[in-house]
Amino acid sequence: MNTHPTPVLISRYAAGGAGVDDATVWAVEAHLESCAACRALLADAVGPATRDLLDLVGDGIAAGIAAGPGPTRRRRLRPTGVTARILPWLATAVGLILAALAFEQTVRSLPSLVLLVAPVAPLLPVAAAWSRRTDPAWELMATVPRRGLWLLLRRTLAVLAAVGPVLAVAGWLTGHSPALWLLPCLAFAAGSLALGGLVGVDRAAIGLATGWSVAVVLPSLAGRRLPAVLEGGSWPGWALLTVALTALVLVRAADHRRLGAGRI
Repeated sequence: MNTHPTPVLISRYAAGGAGVDDATVWAVEAHLESCAACRALLADAVGPATRDLLDLVGDGIAAGIAAGPGPTRRRRLRPTGVTARILPWLATAVGLILAALAFEQTVRSLPSLVLLVAPVAPLLPVAAAWSRRTDPAWELMATVPRRGLWLLLRRTLAVLAAVGPVLAVAGWLTGHSPALWLLPCLAFAAGSLALGGLVGVDRAAIGLATGWSVAVVLPSLAGRRLPAVLEGGSWPGWALLTVALTALVLVRAADHRRLGAGRI
């Protein structure tokens, strides 16, 4: 509005804008922000009751500013969002490792359960770390600039940082070489990310955990013998597999930016 609104228009605006279209109301408001003379006309057009109410509100705001903010109450921090939803799966992974440690310490006739569960221990938390089924902020996180692989890697590293120390303690108590539990753990985590670009991390992790359990864990328990892939000389193969899968994940990083049904 390049010209001043008429006194009649200001009076109608002060009365609530009856009979004035929205575009004109917006133009009047924009003009009032920069015109002291029209604001004075508006003050005259406002009735005594409205002025008294504005004065009362102004006095209350001024008193609140003068008093300053009140004492803040300390709140107990609680996990929210995706963190709260991953915690049960992390607890399950830790419980699985501790149960394997307890069985290995008490039942000597069985092969090492710690080594058998180490590859799949982090898979369920990894599956829950970036899934539309478990993340309440899925739509929001899918739109941020650093979405996809880099966000998934940070969450995966957080899971490994939580599960790794428990595995380290279990491996130390049972006397196993760190390479025999760490490298398979990393290889399966990388494998879930590599396959996750095609079928979704949750499906890939569950599929790998199921396949390992059926193809390796159950036959090892039935035969009471540790498989060759977990023997002392197997760690170079696990190291090469981990490097290869990690490289594949980085090369196929764009796979994790596509949002399809059931994808991460």
